[in-house]
Amino acid sequence: MTFKPARLLLALIAVAAAPAFAQNLAVVNGKAIPSSRVDAIVKQVVAQGQAQDTPQLREQIKKEVIAREVLMQEATKEGYDKKPDVKQALENARQSIMISALAREYISKHPVSDAEVQAEYDKFKAQTGDKEYHVRHILVDTEQAAKDIIAKIKGGAKFEDLAKQSKDTGTASSGGDLDWAVPSAFPPEFGAAVKGLQKGQVTETPVHTGNGYHVVKVDDIRPAKLPALDEVKPQIQEELAQRKLAAYQEEMVKKAKVQ
Repeated sequence: MTFKPARLLLALIAVAAAPAFAQNLAVVNGKAIPSSRVDAIVKQVVAQGQAQDTPQLREQIKKEVIAREVLMQEATKEGYDKKPDVKQALENARQSIMISALAREYISKHPVSDAEVQAEYDKFKAQTGDKEYHVRHILVDTEQAAKDIIAKIKGGAKFEDLAKQSKDTGTASSGGDLDWAVPSAFPPEFGAAVKGLQKGQVTETPVHTGNGYHVVKVDDIRPAKLPALDEVKPQIQEELAQRKLAAYQEEMVKKAKVQ
């Protein structure tokens, strides 16, 4: 089939015009809104798991984008973009967007490796240990008060009864029960005391932390139930990425000339 000159011209015009037309979502009061704005929002919503990319979602976002453009034009007409507080808020938002883009680019060029994740996981396992303890405690203000409690326990008093006088009101009524935990979940001094006890034992001396003086008892001990690497890998990757960014920020600040 052969195109006639007029039809060929129309076809060429249609091909040339179609992409330009498709780039605009709408034109509001003479200002074109690019379709890419909706595409970006849809991509973000889908990535966050909030919804699936459907015609209904795109139509909803389209209406929202158009409404925001209408309000934005009205705000500009009223001069809000020239108000000092609005200008400062816009500058803060601009900085946040730029810094976020910089951070994403930096992590894409310096990704967290599987070896780094494995090393961090191994470190976590070493710090956590292979045992968890069912712990009770009694918290008091002074070392002498803690010593008196220890003496009463040695004399036959029940730990659970004495725990009613504990400053820790959250556990006083339950016999000082802190449930199952690994030593690293507690302050260092407390965790060290827990690790030094056998099943059924009570500390011979008070344990001092920033909260006061503790009398600690271990009710039971069992193998620790640590999560597998695959279960915590995303969290470890995020933590290591944040550390990389913090180190990068510190390096940039040190290099900067601040007067």
